[in-house]
This record gives sequence, structure tokens and C-alpha cells, in this order.
Amino acid sequence: MEKLNPLGEKKISKLLIQFSVPAIVGMMANALYNIVDRIFIGNKADLGAYGIAAITISFPIMITLIALGVLFGIGGSTLFAIKLGQKKEEEAEKALGNTFSLLLIAGLTFSLLGQIFLTQILTLFGASSEVMPYAKEYMRIIFMGATFQVMSMGMNNFIRADGNPKIAMMSMFLGAGINMILDPIFIFAMNMGMAGAALATIISQICASIWVVGYFFGKRSRSKLKRANMRLHRTLVLTIISLGVPPFALQLANSLLNIILNRTLIAYGGDLGISAMGIVNSLQTLLIMPVIGINQGVLPIISFNFGARQFDRVKEAAKLGILAATALVMVGFLATRFIPTQMVGLFNQEPELVKLGSFALKRWFMLTPLIGFQIIGANFFQAIGRPRSAMFLTLSRQVIFLIPAILIFPLFWGLEGILFAAPFADIISTVVTAFFFYYGMKNLEKKATVW
Repeated sequence: MEKLNPLGEKKISKLLIQFSVPAIVGMMANALYNIVDRIFIGNKADLGAYGIAAITISFPIMITLIALGVLFGIGGSTLFAIKLGQKKEEEAEKALGNTFSLLLIAGLTFSLLGQIFLTQILTLFGASSEVMPYAKEYMRIIFMGATFQVMSMGMNNFIRADGNPKIAMMSMFLGAGINMILDPIFIFAMNMGMAGAALATIISQICASIWVVGYFFGKRSRSKLKRANMRLHRTLVLTIISLGVPPFALQLANSLLNIILNRTLIAYGGDLGISAMGIVNSLQTLLIMPVIGINQGVLPIISFNFGARQFDRVKEAAKLGILAATALVMVGFLATRFIPTQMVGLFNQEPELVKLGSFALKRWFMLTPLIGFQIIGANFFQAIGRPRSAMFLTLSRQVIFLIPAILIFPLFWGLEGILFAAPFADIISTVVTAFFFYYGMKNLEKKATVW
């Protein structure tokens, strides 16, 4: 008997809870990879602020690695979900197999290039002579496990689109849980420092990737990973890439943003400014992850129903996703208003760092409540197969508005100008997204004819 995919059958509100809650929990767990490293390193006496600065400098590299998983993982799973909605199971499995091959090639290439050009990359990203040894020790090991991280992240999107969001959540929990257990053992008990944090991360990613790939060979999966489908087909690869470009571009923009931000911070705040903003970035990851989880949960719902031409369900899913994302981001926003010192203090207790970090946190997150709509509204276009609109909107905040503001504002207002760049970008990008989203929803049925 054929297994029915719940994406086209269940009530949208129930689907959103079913798919988004595991995604939120999973994304929060995934975010802990980098954040837990910073907490343990920041609280180790012989690492402290320099250790946090090293991970902050390395963060753009980690984002680029995530970008590769997103490019093929979300691009492939979007096509996968659309084809399932169209009842084209064989084409869906071809998308699955081709994506697996692309993730493997991308991970191996990234790992090799990272090992060869490590020093040059860290120098370009703003590592000072004091921070460089810590950053090299950490990233040398991280690059060794790059293939596993790309694979686990990319293939996990297919588990969710296959109709099993709880299993997708469990795979993220598996990796994050192992990392949290190994971090204190390697960093403190075995006194391995930066290398210990990195080793804990790659071991956890190896376990997660084995779990994720194994799912598609087992009984729980509706679609299977077959060797015949792993042979790359040009048309299929180009379609996967085109659908994955918007979220990929957003991640690359995040990487570029962090590079420019770090180098600007060096000029106006030194290594202390880098450390403070590293803490803010960690907290931003935690606060924004619920929105990313909502986005990951709602994308397959929109894509499947768009492919099935159930447009009322598409519209309902998008609207409920926006409401849920806005509600969740408000929780994080209120925390930054009422307990900023306590939040920063989790990472380090040095008075100067806590003071600067708390100040930066309040300024950077001034208009955070707008982010929920901006993220869901932009990715809505990616879910319905309109990558150009999605790419423009996803880049509007991080590249078109935020990066220029980071470069220009400090010329007039110094360090505080850097911090006010974020709320400026939030409000302008939200207005632009609202315009596109209104007309996109209005003309939804016309756009469906291309599929």
C-alpha cells in the first residue's frame, strides 16, 4: 500500500507544528556546536578572550561550510518535495541521489582547499598575531571533518521533506549531544584546548552523517538513496543549484558580513571588540535559530502544495509561518532587553568584555522583531521555485543594506555606528520584502504554470 505524504493532507496548522517544532529544536541543537565551543573556551583560563576571538575569526569559514550544505541540501530537497507533490517519485529519488553526490564532492573539495590555504584564509579574515595560533589549532581539525558536516546538514533536509521531521530533529540532537558531552572532556579533563573543541565537533558530525545517510537505506524512509541515481545529470544539477542559490547566497553573505565586520571591529574596537561581537553573534545564532526552524518546517509544506497546485494551502502555510516566526523572535528580543548582562556573562566574566558585549547586544538587536517576516517572506519565493526573487530578498539585509552601513556608519559614529547598522538594515529590508511578498501571493497561480 502506498504511503501518503502528510504534506498534502493534514491541516496546515498541525503540519506547521509537526514540522517546525522538531526543526526549531533541531536547529537550536545544531547551533550549540559553535556556541558550546565558545562557552567552554571562554571560561577556560588559558584561552579566555583570545579563544573566543579565534572562533569568531573562524566563524566565516564555518558559515561557508554551512553554505555548501544549504546550496545542495535545500536546493535538492526543494526539488524533491515539488516532485513528490507532483507524484513523480522516481524523479524525486534522482534529485536525492544527485544531491548526495554533490554534497560529497563539495565536502572533499572544501576540506582539501582549507588545509592548503589555512594560514592565508585566517589572515584574510582578520586574525591578529595573538589570535592566529588559537585559530589555526581549531580550524586545522575542523577542516578534516568538513565532508561529514556538509553531508549531515545537506541530507537532513531530505528527511524532513520525506515526511519525517522528528527523525530529522533526532539527527541534529545526536550530533549536538555528542559534541556537548565531548567538549568538557577534551577541553578541560584532557586539557586539549582549541584542538579538543574542534575534535569534539568533527566526531559528533561523523556520527550525525552516518545516522542521516543510513535513514535512506532503512524501512522508515518513503524514498530511497540508490546508487543508480548518484550519477550526476547536468540538467538536474543545474536545477538543484538554481533552487539552492538563495539560501546559499545568504550564508555566503553572512560569511562576507562577518569578515567585513571583524576587520572593521579591529579598527574601532581591537581584539576586545572582536570578542564582544563574537558573543553577540553566538547569541544571535540562538535567537534567530527558532525563525530558521520555522522556515525549514514551512518550506516543504509550501513546496509540496505548490507542486500539487493547492494554492490556498500554500498561502495559509506562508501566513502562519510568518506569525509563528514573529512570535518566537519576540521572546529572544525581550531577553536582550531585560537580561543582556547575564546573557553575555555565560561566555566570559571579564568586566570589560561583559560591559562592551551587553552594550553591543542591545544596539544590534534593536529591531530584531522584524526579522521573522523578512526571513519567511524571502524564502517563500525559494519554496515556490522563484530563486531570483528569493536571492535578491535574502541578500537585501545582509549585503545590500547591512554591509554598506557597517562600512559607512563608523566613519561618523565610531564603534556605536557599527552596532546601529543592524537595525537600519532590518527595517529597510523588511519594507522591500513586504512589497515583493504582497505581489507574490497575489500572483501565485500564474507562477505555478512553469512547473
